[in-house]
Amino acid sequence: MLTGKQKRHLRSLGNQITPILLVGKEEITDNLRRQVTDALEARELIKGRVLQNCAQIPENIAGQLAEDAGAELVQVIGRNFLLYKRSKDKPKIELS
Repeated sequence: MLTGKQKRHLRSLGNQITPILLVGKEEITDNLRRQVTDALEARELIKGRVLQNCAQIPENIAGQLAEDAGAELVQVIGRNFLLYKRSKDKPKIELS
């Protein structure tokens, strides 16, 4: 569980990155789950976007992806969301 201070730090880092995950009308697929897991291991912090043609609301999509990957949902703003999971092999982001 992340503290408020840690979430603030991650949100500030998330402002500078572009979305690498796009969730469309197919919503959550096995391939998308695999991409999330791989991206989190490589980057630790990823930004995603729920497209307009997705039937579910972004909070539900982001929450489900975080749960499936064992990650923390840092933030949902509009259709964008941030996920964080500490890398097992090479941690890059230092949280105090």
